[in-house]
Amino acid sequence: AKILYYIAEDQICRPICRTVSDAVYVLDSIVGFDIRDLEATRAAAKFIPAGGYKQFLNEDGLKGKRLGVVRHPFLALSDVYQADAVLTGHLKTLRQRGAVVLDNLEIPNIDVVLDPNQSGAEVALLAEFKLSLNNYLTELVTSPVRSLAEIIAFNQNNPELERSKSFSQEVFIAAEATKGIGEKERKAMAMMEKLSEDGFEKLMIENELDALVTLGSGVSTVLAIGGYPAIIVPAGYNSTNGMPFGICFGGVKGSEPKLIEIAFAFEQATMIRRHPFSNSIPSF
Repeated sequence: AKILYYIAEDQICRPICRTVSDAVYVLDSIVGFDIRDLEATRAAAKFIPAGGYKQFLNEDGLKGKRLGVVRHPFLALSDVYQADAVLTGHLKTLRQRGAVVLDNLEIPNIDVVLDPNQSGAEVALLAEFKLSLNNYLTELVTSPVRSLAEIIAFNQNNPELERSKSFSQEVFIAAEATKGIGEKERKAMAMMEKLSEDGFEKLMIENELDALVTLGSGVSTVLAIGGYPAIIVPAGYNSTNGMPFGICFGGVKGSEPKLIEIAFAFEQATMIRRHPFSNSIPSF
């Protein structure tokens, strides 16, 4: 199996699992050195704990943890009904389980980080996407296309099959126009790193936090551009449409053990997850 990343520096695998335990067992299976992903796995190997991650499935994992809550702008971006009240209720649970909760913190450069044009993410994404996709396609034993350019041509020649009227190729075309990693792309990547250090990391360090807490997955962009870990746990079901939503716990690099303790303890204290509706499960 292979994961194709838009940005090589954003090497974050996001498995979707039933429970925190399931996710941790998946993590234990996929971490480690990979000769085909040399740079990223070598850098991450130093964070892997002896004995793996399942040892951190601790029901008392919230005790003594310092959690920082960022509401702006993620609550406003959420489609959760009465999101503020929902989050406040979960913060009460976190405190009851022994966590120290610092509410209403702010990431100082959040508006820039969330704008891909200002953060450098769009420049990096387009160039890295083309390189990564072309590399992947050349490795395939059998494939009708071997490059992004050939994918674009295939889509243009098969508009009905590829539903070209519904799905634009603007991103593909913009990526194909890039010429690899040059000065512009290196500056964009440096910008992303600096924004991460001056924003998310600064907030975590200055407040001595074990994890950042937000409702929903809106913070994923902030975490992704810096290569930080996170775990999202079921937090409720939207009363307007029944759709599930989660609470996100994010941390600095290497903080997976703490995040697992926090997420597992919250999950066990709330047990919010329901089995999927029968009509949402595909039959084969």
